[in-house]
Amino acid sequence: MTTAIVWFRRDLRLADNPALVAAAGAHERVIPLYIHAPDEEGEWAPGAASRWWLHHSLEALDRGLRRHKGALQVAIAHERAPTGGEGSLEVLRKVIKETGASAVYFNLLYDPAIRKRDAKVRKALEADGLDVASFNANLWCDPWEIATKEDEPYRVFTPFWRNLRTRIDEHAALDEPTPLRLDALKKPVSIDSLGLLPELDWAKGFHEWTPGEEGAQEMLSLFADDAVGHYSEGRDLPARHGTSRLSPHLHFGEISPRQVAERLRAHFARRKNAPDLEPYLRQLGWREFGHHLLWHFPDTPKKNFNKKFDAFKWAKRDAHALRRWKQGKTGIPIVDAGMRELWATGWMHNRVRMLVASLLTKNLRQHWLLGEKWFWDTLVDADLANNAMGWQWVAGSGADAAPYFRIFNPVTQSEKFDPDGAYIRRWVPELRDAPGKLVHAPWEDEAYLKASGYPKPIVDLKATREQALLAYQKSKS
Repeated sequence: MTTAIVWFRRDLRLADNPALVAAAGAHERVIPLYIHAPDEEGEWAPGAASRWWLHHSLEALDRGLRRHKGALQVAIAHERAPTGGEGSLEVLRKVIKETGASAVYFNLLYDPAIRKRDAKVRKALEADGLDVASFNANLWCDPWEIATKEDEPYRVFTPFWRNLRTRIDEHAALDEPTPLRLDALKKPVSIDSLGLLPELDWAKGFHEWTPGEEGAQEMLSLFADDAVGHYSEGRDLPARHGTSRLSPHLHFGEISPRQVAERLRAHFARRKNAPDLEPYLRQLGWREFGHHLLWHFPDTPKKNFNKKFDAFKWAKRDAHALRRWKQGKTGIPIVDAGMRELWATGWMHNRVRMLVASLLTKNLRQHWLLGEKWFWDTLVDADLANNAMGWQWVAGSGADAAPYFRIFNPVTQSEKFDPDGAYIRRWVPELRDAPGKLVHAPWEDEAYLKASGYPKPIVDLKATREQALLAYQKSKS
């Protein structure tokens, strides 16, 4: 009887899990193993909000495995393994020795530190005589499968998407393997012992999320039943649930883009006047583009993708301004609403993400790295590829980025996309009773502003826009 280890990482689901399906099909017994090894992710170990999600996602996966009369086996990798090897490698070797497993299966991740770790682990295990197999579970195509006619990685999204779009229907999503015969360790550790939850319960507002495979499918059903039909216009309105809100589920691999596309097509297959799914599929394409960029350009989370931006003169780090930005006390209503939504729920509407990033990097001229790191700690969907791509896009230094002269005006943006101020009124209670357009720019009535208790704007939007443009022009010359 042969036994295989399935090494779970950010593929926390049972359906459409290629590593699990392959292991279950080739071996009599499967050990579903999660190794907690945040130190192996370098400076990009999961932030606080991601750890909260991970805890609940692991519990959900464990419940799914118990339907198969087994359980998720959890182990902790020490930062410095006794033999001087990688922590995860040492754990795998111990499990192999204890169980007699002859193979290790896992799904690929594309973060630079994890790629290096996985390569070392694979080489060592194969030298030990183990069979090692890896699979693509979380993208439509692996990054090395798509290239320009010159065999170069794409740097612009539109031609990338044209290429990818022809391939997204090539493979069907895999069913959950059954029967699934599971094996267990003698002394697995508990999920609670990983210490992922905060000591202070700052995550009370996260109750609207349901981490796990079942929660991902429920969120997709809600999207299919309503928002997808109005996605083109609804996705820009922060007061509405006009987006899929699947980003954290996709990040933790509780659902795959292949499952999402397949389920949406099936949902509307026999309906007349079915909505156009292309705008949403294109957004999933942007997610994929970010992962392909990270694979080909692994320095993008820390360095300007466009090296011309190395000459740009950022303002000196302003701790006071940065603190007000983080706390949602900039005096710019739409920005403060977004930052408060982020702190309360671990998520922020994508349109508002662009606005808060523009204020930080352009009006305040603080380096995009400062915003990237704050989002990394506070977003439940903090994803290295897409977080870096998003911040560099707004700053103007990234691939296919917004032009340097695109500086979002948060007042006109909120008037356009939150016209009655519903989003602002929800997250900025000081302005709940603001009359008319004052909800977007309360400083236009000094008496009202003083009475409301809301702070004055941290910057003059017009003046700082001009200063930013001047700085960009100097860096170009």
